[in-house]
Order: sequence, then C-alpha cells, then structure tokens
Amino acid sequence: MSQTVQADIVRASALGEELDKSEAQTLAALMTSRTVKDGETLVREGGWERTLFLLAAGQIAVSNLRYGDEQVSYVMNKGECAGARSFVDAMPRRATLRAMGPATVYTLDPERFETLIDSHPRIVYKVMRALLRRRH
Repeated sequence: MSQTVQADIVRASALGEELDKSEAQTLAALMTSRTVKDGETLVREGGWERTLFLLAAGQIAVSNLRYGDEQVSYVMNKGECAGARSFVDAMPRRATLRAMGPATVYTLDPERFETLIDSHPRIVYKVMRALLRRRH
C-alpha cells in the first residue's frame, strides 16, 4: 500500500540535498512510498525496471551473483539512493536489492520525473546533479 512521501526525508537524502523545502515537496509529490518486509526483493540483477529507490528507513542489501551465489556487496542506509543507472540510461539492473529487516523506500519512475522538465527544470537539474555526484 502506498503512503505519503515526506518532503523532509527527501530533502535530507542524497537525492534532495540541494533542494529547498518547496522543491522537495514538488519532488515528493511524484514519489510513492513502499514498505517492504525482511528479505523482500525490490529488483533483481539484470531486470529492466527503471525505478529509482530512495531508502527512507531500514536497510537494503545490494548484492550480485558471483559464481552462482548471491553475495552482498553493500548495505544501503537511510537517505541513500539506488538504481540511478537504470533510471537515467534504461540499462539492466547491475544488482539485486533486498530488504534487511523491515524497510521503507520511496520510489520514483522516470516518466513521472520527466513531467518536471518544463514546469520545474531547476529541480530536474539539481536531482540529476545529485545522481551524477553519487555515481562518481
């Protein structure tokens, strides 16, 4: 079930660190909140989903298949994002994302985000800059 996305969490995240309160509210209005259970998979490595994930609460394991076994390479914490490459470039997922305990993620689909291009280009610029900064 979807819940309301909180602009203050978006603003305090890696995604919204440059956004002012109003901009964070505009972005949050396009996002969906999702609660996941321990062990629940958000996306699988190789999948074509383009959703961007912002971890609002809990932890998410980022894992890859190595020699036929799934191995955790990183543990996401509150405020971190995952899926920027797929979100921006429509490339297959490079990792599996799975909840480590209960977690809340905010999701953003590229089609919804792109609605801001004409109406709020500065938000688009700031978010894309944040994604690029995190990738490097």
